[in-house]
Amino acid sequence: MTVMKFLLPEKWTKSRPLVPVLRFSGPIGVSSPFKQELSMPTVAAAIEKAFSMRGAKAVAIQINSPGGAAVQSTLIYKRIRALAEEKDLKVYVFCEDVAASGGYMLSVAGDEIYADPSSIVGSIGVIAAGFGFPGLMEKIGVERRVYTAGNNKDTLDPFLPVKPADVERVQAIQLDIHEAFIEMVKSRRGDKLTKSDDELFTGAFWSGKVAAELGLIDGLSDLRTKMREVFGEDVRFKLVSSSGSWLRRGKKSVSVGGGGINLGSLPQGFAADVISAIEARALWSRFGL
Repeated sequence: MTVMKFLLPEKWTKSRPLVPVLRFSGPIGVSSPFKQELSMPTVAAAIEKAFSMRGAKAVAIQINSPGGAAVQSTLIYKRIRALAEEKDLKVYVFCEDVAASGGYMLSVAGDEIYADPSSIVGSIGVIAAGFGFPGLMEKIGVERRVYTAGNNKDTLDPFLPVKPADVERVQAIQLDIHEAFIEMVKSRRGDKLTKSDDELFTGAFWSGKVAAELGLIDGLSDLRTKMREVFGEDVRFKLVSSSGSWLRRGKKSVSVGGGGINLGSLPQGFAADVISAIEARALWSRFGL
């Protein structure tokens, strides 16, 4: 066997560098009827597999996310960093259309971050949004009746007039989350950041080109180009995907009339899925997508 290997061309026997690739796409912690949510439970197994892959030289992560749930973003970030240190593997992150808010939080899990010149990067801030309907309720003659055990249980109820104390309480929570986000970015980017806190941490977002100038990313490149620069032209990639699909969710049939006309099978919680889809669309639309 050794003799045969010796006689074969080197390119047939040489071990090619391997880079497992993780892909995080979509709003974080927000599901839709046709797409599994991006959250710690849905990506944990893929992250573990990528960092445990035999012969891996590094781990690459492609991110295309407008953000979402702060806690899920933090949990994914922490798992990546814990495994990177445990396995002694460098992490390269590649931002695609958008790596903003929670999407950027995921990005700073990388030891090096790259983006396209036209990528949207940043939005280091916290937002809470909703609607208020008390004027509409009064106009159509509907009275809202709420009974609570706990004076603050109806905080920001959309059918009641907004209370300044509620807003103050929510903003205090937002400040705590924002401060944690800022500390995370500073701990990972350190001296690479070129502007003051007042310029970087306002919730603003920038093109990839400007993000590189600000030190939010390390340069402009894509996965294949950069990995070939680092590991050579013969580097090979292994996409590690998350399991699970909306098709696995329970379904129920909807029929109308005595003839039992079947309108098709709809996933359980269809109304909630529609709302989630609208929320996801709203997150993307903030960045013109």
